[in-house]
Amino acid sequence: MMIELWTRLRYLFTRRKPEELDDELRFHLEQAVEARLAAGMSAEEARRQAMIEFGGVERTREQCYEQRPGWWMGTVLQDVRYGLRMMARSPGFTAIAVASLAPGIGANTAIFTLAKSALMDALSVAHPNELRLLALVQGDPSEVPHDSWGNFYNDPQGRTIIASFSYRAYEQMRSRDHSLGDLFAFVDIDQFGHLSATIDGHAEVVTGELVSGNYFDGLGVRTVLGRPIEPADDGVPGAGAVAVISESFWERRFNRSPAVIGKTMDLNSTPITIVGVAPRGFTGATSVQTPQDMFLPLSMQPVILPREKGSLLSNPNIWWIQVMGRRQAGVPEGQARASLAVTLDQAVRATMTVDKDRTVPPLLLLPGNRGWSYPARELERPMPLLLALAGLVLLLACANVANLLLARSSSRQREISTRLALGAGKKRIVRQMLTESLMLSSLGGAAGLLLGYLGRNLLPHLLSSNWEATAVSTRFDWRVFLFTLTIALLTGLGFGIGPAWQATRSTVNNGLKDSGITVTHRRKGLAGKALVIFQVSLCMLLLVGAGLFVRTLVNLNAVDPGFTKTGLLLFGIDPPALRYPSPKNIEALRLLEERIGALPGVESSTVSKETLLGQSISNSDFIPEGQPRNSGSEQQALYNRVGQSFFQTMRIPILNGRSFDFRDTTTSPHVAIINRTLAQRDFAGRNPVGLTFRTEDPEDRYQIIGVCADAKYGWIRDEPPATFYLLYTQQKDLHRGMTFEVRTKGDPRSFIGAMRGTVDSVDKDLPMIDIRTQEEQIDSDLAPERSFAAVTSGFGILALVLASIGVYGVMASAVARRVNEIGVRMALGAQTNQVLWMVLREASWMAVIGIGAGLGAALLLTRFLGSMLFGLKPSDPLTLASAGLMLFTIAMLAGWIPARRAASIQPVQALRHE
Repeated sequence: MMIELWTRLRYLFTRRKPEELDDELRFHLEQAVEARLAAGMSAEEARRQAMIEFGGVERTREQCYEQRPGWWMGTVLQDVRYGLRMMARSPGFTAIAVASLAPGIGANTAIFTLAKSALMDALSVAHPNELRLLALVQGDPSEVPHDSWGNFYNDPQGRTIIASFSYRAYEQMRSRDHSLGDLFAFVDIDQFGHLSATIDGHAEVVTGELVSGNYFDGLGVRTVLGRPIEPADDGVPGAGAVAVISESFWERRFNRSPAVIGKTMDLNSTPITIVGVAPRGFTGATSVQTPQDMFLPLSMQPVILPREKGSLLSNPNIWWIQVMGRRQAGVPEGQARASLAVTLDQAVRATMTVDKDRTVPPLLLLPGNRGWSYPARELERPMPLLLALAGLVLLLACANVANLLLARSSSRQREISTRLALGAGKKRIVRQMLTESLMLSSLGGAAGLLLGYLGRNLLPHLLSSNWEATAVSTRFDWRVFLFTLTIALLTGLGFGIGPAWQATRSTVNNGLKDSGITVTHRRKGLAGKALVIFQVSLCMLLLVGAGLFVRTLVNLNAVDPGFTKTGLLLFGIDPPALRYPSPKNIEALRLLEERIGALPGVESSTVSKETLLGQSISNSDFIPEGQPRNSGSEQQALYNRVGQSFFQTMRIPILNGRSFDFRDTTTSPHVAIINRTLAQRDFAGRNPVGLTFRTEDPEDRYQIIGVCADAKYGWIRDEPPATFYLLYTQQKDLHRGMTFEVRTKGDPRSFIGAMRGTVDSVDKDLPMIDIRTQEEQIDSDLAPERSFAAVTSGFGILALVLASIGVYGVMASAVARRVNEIGVRMALGAQTNQVLWMVLREASWMAVIGIGAGLGAALLLTRFLGSMLFGLKPSDPLTLASAGLMLFTIAMLAGWIPARRAASIQPVQALRHE
């Protein structure tokens, strides 16, 4: 009865004759009904569902009810329900598709989260986009000589950018120029000294900023408790013994008690009164990534961070604070920069003795919405590369799923042809296929979002050290969810369009007759093979990138730093200046050096101002005696203040002269050791031992007593620079403490307890800071290279897996289509190895074409990576050959399984197939 009703409906709505519903269509419709009856449905429901599945009734409903509100929702829900049934029927296919998409979407989500945190998140202040940070371009030898403190970075133009100004120049600029409103200043305390806080008898190292009195007002930040730092707190040096603590520090140390206002804590042995609590999310102006524990007036610098040479507030030669302002309405930014540049020049010349031929460094106005944010600025350069790599992985995953859907579409030709014959329109078929694709991409997006959330801190962890807090934090918010949703929808459309378009090309008769026996080779699956070639080429590109970064890391690890890096334990000691004024601090450090060196299992112990390969340097004038200062030439060198046994502990050979020893005391003539590079630069053809030189301080004179071998200083990539070494016991000022280097006979970390006990025996309130080994210190220097090697290797492995799935899928599909042909070949005498080679030959030419295309793309694109590599070129033959050989081998292994299956086909079984 239902079939008769169906034929009448077909005649009414499609104008097709009832006799056109041939026996084949009736057979499949009845099969669908029987399947539903077997599943427990009632007869009426089984017939109704069967007709909906085959498409005819859906078209009827659309034509009958398209005028009713929401009529299309019912058909969409039908598509969704049908898609769910199809995925449930093919759990293996669904799992492979989702597993292919999830890593690609997850990688993009994780890297976008990092990019958002590092490059998009703004300071939690009022109107952050109006903020402008004053910065300088440094590097010209004719610039005004000064001592700059603070982080610096190289911009895309290769310029060295630093944002440091003297306090006296800042005061002059603030009083004279208002093109950026009321300028305010700040500095991260960690740049020039550690801050030790003692609260209720418990001491810990804390972070903080020294800020000007108008800092909170300039940022537009109000306290949630108490009051902010005010201009009156910053008026007289040492008078503003107050602090505003962060909301997180308030919660961590005071359990959010309102009684915190008015409470006193000791900062570097100085009583400080807490007057306010900053709002949640406010991290300070230094960085949006790293929260500060507290904020103190700049006027407290001489008290809590004193220097032997006097207050930094009155020293115009030391540039150490950062200056920020707000863009004013009606004042173009170019005009503001030009006005401030003139004011800066006037301020420098008014506060310093400057020769007429000297120039002030060029002034820049940088966006201040993220603060100075040094770690984030270091990510600006590699971030586009990371996003591009993640995009390639996602594109590869889409190609893989598209290939799977194409193969699956071929197996559904009978179903699609039947639905077309029963009256379903091609638009309806396309919509059904796209609905299924979007459902797959939604599942992949959900899994990718979970992977992205779990792996969001992987890159920050790789870029950080195990003794310091992660420099860049990542947070999920609505932008991350929106990004993941967008790429999930786009990927669903991207890999679904091809199979949907292929489905519309089906013809009713061919689709219904396609299962017949055939022995002729038909050129099917070209789209799938093209996708496999595309996958292989992308995989080749990713493998080459991974190989280049892995080899870069290997080359850097193999670099000789000029000293023995194994068996060294490092830690910092920073005696509080009030408790240990000079020379008491030097005596305390010397005593610790002796006691630690006498511990059992310790070979030798020393100290240094700058840690070798610690990504920090100090430089100064180096002017041999009798040579005039020449403003047009480079007369600077790096220097380090070290202990007597520094060269023995670090195992840096002395090439000429002698090392520091007992003859070099605090009262003896000042001595120095220079390295071979500096000796060749300034004393070519002469023996420098016994000669003297002076530094930026005209009163300082040093006699050269030895020449040592070259050793790496700040960064392992750099060649050993011209360097001289001074004895720390002969110095007047040792701000920021020193780093101890202890060479042990066993595992350095097993001596931490003994060394902590030794430090406690001298002063139990002296904390050991940043405990690590020298090898861990070098690993920190190699963090960018290590992270790139890890990320690209992971992407390369994933690309190999996806490419092998693609090759396997296409070859398995080809073998399944050619069962009859292979059976006939075997019946006519074809040997097993001939059939095996026939299949492998098809897999090999796809792999060769894909590898060739990927190689061309790699040669074109990797040339932009030259500055990020070390010890090799982007066109490195070994890397290219290894990547190609690996990919070809994996492709052959992926094609071997279908080839073996084809070779094992029995002729009788093949000829009876279907």
